[in-house]
Amino acid sequence: MGIIELLLIAVSMSMDAFAVSICKGLSVQKIQPRHALSVGLWFGGFQGMMPVIGFALTALFAGYIEAVSAYIAFALLAFIGGNMIREALSGDEEEVDDSFAARTMLMLAIATSIDALAVGVTLRLQNANILLAAPLIAVTTGLLSPMGLKVGNVFGARYKSRAELVGGIVLVSLGVKFLLEGIGVL
Repeated sequence: MGIIELLLIAVSMSMDAFAVSICKGLSVQKIQPRHALSVGLWFGGFQGMMPVIGFALTALFAGYIEAVSAYIAFALLAFIGGNMIREALSGDEEEVDDSFAARTMLMLAIATSIDALAVGVTLRLQNANILLAAPLIAVTTGLLSPMGLKVGNVFGARYKSRAELVGGIVLVSLGVKFLLEGIGVL
């Protein structure tokens, strides 16, 4: 897996945190530097940590799943991307309060990074360099989340669903690419 694919995954994985950051931006009157730092560290940290956990867990079962790795990678990315597309098109609004307390941020960080656990499985199956991928995902999310906070504060909910939609399309596209490579078409 090349740097371009890893960067696309990093940006796509950050879209959930970006969308939640937009909602957080909607909920506060004036953004403080500590708010930007909070979303960057919480979301970036968890988005970087979860793929490592998925990657490590997959190592335990690598011998059993190597033959079907392309199919598993496709299924996971298609499922995650499909969910992001569904959420983007549903029009349902997520309720996010204005709290930046540790407990609130922990819950949001876990919720936005669960899919990164599955991406860690995909990274392992695609023989990606986790030492490059995890920090890239963490830094990308850590930088985009404060931007989402500002976007939400300035522009409102206008871009939330678009960010999720684009992220979902990219993940599904990568899944199809991995599947086609696995069956020898590409």
